[in-house]
Amino acid sequence: MKKNVWKLMVVFCTLLLIAGCGNDSTTSKAETKEKKDGTVTFYVVRHGKTMLNTTDRVQGWSDAVLTPAGEEVVTAAGIGLKDVDFGAAYSSDSGRAIQTANLILKESDKSADTKLQTDPRFREFNFGSYEGDLNHNMWSDIAKSQGKTLEEWQSTGLSPKDFANSVAELDKTRVKEGENWPAEDYATIQARLKEGITKVAEKESKNGDENVLLVSHGLSIGALLDTIEPGYKLPATGIQNASVTKITYKDEKFSIGDVNDMSYVEKGQK
Repeated sequence: MKKNVWKLMVVFCTLLLIAGCGNDSTTSKAETKEKKDGTVTFYVVRHGKTMLNTTDRVQGWSDAVLTPAGEEVVTAAGIGLKDVDFGAAYSSDSGRAIQTANLILKESDKSADTKLQTDPRFREFNFGSYEGDLNHNMWSDIAKSQGKTLEEWQSTGLSPKDFANSVAELDKTRVKEGENWPAEDYATIQARLKEGITKVAEKESKNGDENVLLVSHGLSIGALLDTIEPGYKLPATGIQNASVTKITYKDEKFSIGDVNDMSYVEKGQK
């Protein structure tokens, strides 16, 4: 009889221990869940230098492959970013952005298997009939439309908003129906960029805290920053090839971190 009572006590104590472990486990999971509040950190990278960049041609929706030097700088950025665990990776659907994103992921120690997703909303500005033309010709037409010489126009500078709107206005008299997509005005550009990053942020935040690689384009990255902080002043150098700009999404709001950061490239070059 005593042996049976003893056995029952042992079983009872064992059950209590198991239940206790279960409670600890539940608490641990709850604590872990509380730490993951759905913050999304975007590492926004500008694509590497392309052949059209080298020949000083207008490159918006038109495309070109990276130059050997462009590939080298992007690879260095990838090495500098290799320890960042990217839960997701996105790029515009332009070849130069896709090429850049794949080179970065290839160097990653933690995200080499992350599947790249493309989205046309992250494209560069569309310059309509000026696509593929010399930058000099487009700039000269803008200056002339404002009653200035090219030198006068360049000395005063032009905001991305005025730049896009000037091209869109000039393109109305140049574009032929069915031959090219009309140049975009600034409002159109900002609307698609805002929609794109908001949809991605909402989607990825459901996975908890997440780092997201996003490869886009120089002017578009500037316009994106301007949607988050209207009137945002870009660095004098503009957004450099392979630079990293951080944007954080938390509690349904975006905030800007480092902009035009070349430290990842420099780290990868050492």
